[in-house]
Amino acid sequence: MLYYMLNKPRGCVTARRDAVHRTVMDFFPTELAERLHPVGRLDKDTCGLLILTDDGDLDMRIMQPRKHVSKTYFFYAIGTVDNGKKQLLEKGIPMADFTTGRAEFSMIRKCRIRDLEQFMPAERREKYMKNPDGPAFAAALTICQGRKHQVKRMLEAIGCRIFYLRRESIGGLALDPSLNEGEYRQLTADEVELLCCHDTENEEAE
Repeated sequence: MLYYMLNKPRGCVTARRDAVHRTVMDFFPTELAERLHPVGRLDKDTCGLLILTDDGDLDMRIMQPRKHVSKTYFFYAIGTVDNGKKQLLEKGIPMADFTTGRAEFSMIRKCRIRDLEQFMPAERREKYMKNPDGPAFAAALTICQGRKHQVKRMLEAIGCRIFYLRRESIGGLALDPSLNEGEYRQLTADEVELLCCHDTENEEAE
């Protein structure tokens, strides 16, 4: 079996093929891309850890909601988070189509919008920079669900707007900090075992 991690860049889609957009498979040589498929997905404008494999069971083992495998995301956002908002994020927020599960929020740094200009998407930079002294922050959020746009929707629910989002880890597997965006490497046997062990622990707990 083949197991790879890719530091997915922003601007490409998580798909094997797309008629319009560049895909995550375009970063691999053809002979490898033909064998691999992405496990789960990251939005087009989200970067970070993505696993690719030829193991057809891996999606089931780590991406199904009942497995409760954690995913940690780092992000920059506009707005503020007080203790009340933090509790909402961590205890669950009712959405139109589901209620979020328990989560863990960690504030990393408070700053001003102007301090984060380099991380803003070009198409929205002018809009955000109209209020350069407005509040912004860097934070991390760990969730065990995987609904579409979930992290962004959770922050929007408390009045904040994410403009940079990066997945840092899946279960015990962390993104290799030596990988630049668009770079990949094969997982070690120990890293594959991390994923498998996490799955076994959750199965025993059910």
